Amino acid sequence: MIKIKRVMFLPVAAVALVAAGCQQATEKMYPGYVEGEYVRVASPYAGSLAALSVKRGDRVDAGAPLFALERDNEKAGREEAAARVSRAQSQLVNLNSGKRPDEVAAIRAQLGQAEAAYRLSAAELKRTEDLVASRFLSPARLDEARGAVERDRARVAELTAQVKVAGLSARPGEIAAAAADLKASRDQLAQAEWRLAQKTQRAPRAALVTDTMYNAGDWVQAGMPVVSLLAPENIKLRFFVPEKLVSAIRIGQEVTVSCDGCNPIKAGISFISPQAEYTSPLIYSKENRATLVFLVEARARPEEAVKLHPGQPVEVRL
Repeated sequence: MIKIKRVMFLPVAAVALVAAGCQQATEKMYPGYVEGEYVRVASPYAGSLAALSVKRGDRVDAGAPLFALERDNEKAGREEAAARVSRAQSQLVNLNSGKRPDEVAAIRAQLGQAEAAYRLSAAELKRTEDLVASRFLSPARLDEARGAVERDRARVAELTAQVKVAGLSARPGEIAAAAADLKASRDQLAQAEWRLAQKTQRAPRAALVTDTMYNAGDWVQAGMPVVSLLAPENIKLRFFVPEKLVSAIRIGQEVTVSCDGCNPIKAGISFISPQAEYTSPLIYSKENRATLVFLVEARARPEEAVKLHPGQPVEVRL
């Protein structure tokens, strides 16, 4: 009986040892660390730092104000551009509408006077023709009367044309030029508003303020970062796996991350380096191939990534 028990116990123990070995191999931890990709917010224009709305360690929401540079010059430029737009709009409306009603009324009144003068000169010509025919007046007076009629007729024609023109808009070429001026003025206004807006910078996304480079009142050169941000999406894990394992992992594969003083975190592999690191300059052999490692990067969900800190050592389990 003792021999039978011993024979049955040995295979069970062997299976247990194999299972334990497989579990240890499967749960092997790989060293790594946390790294952050920082967003450094700057203005494309220079100016004195008028307001710094955040400090190191603050957490800001997307769209929250970060800093503002003095912008008196940009405000003046915007007001000037707005005035140009207003003037161009008025000019275009004026060209499309013709003369004002009062101006048209004045021309019509002049036309009425001219028509009355024409009727009077026509009647005077009739009387003069009768008197010349009766030899009461000389033929020279007839010529004068005919000249007066032609003069008054031409005046009526002139004022009739002016009334017609007063109701018309400007020539198409003038209207097209005014419309082009209005578009150019609006484009200049848009540029001025953009320059003014660039003097105030806001957070592009929810993030942690990791550093501020200037104090209120400092002169900031164009393009120089004022605030450094670290968004949770920009926190990544970097760890190294041996050469024999790199072909077995894939993008999107889930890993478990452990660190001192924190609960395990799930992450997904986002990058696998195509090149080995810490390699020997000698030709590869079976002996030195075991020392090859490949860099792998993984990213956790934003709500989990905020628990990690750049530079923090971690261990990753595939």
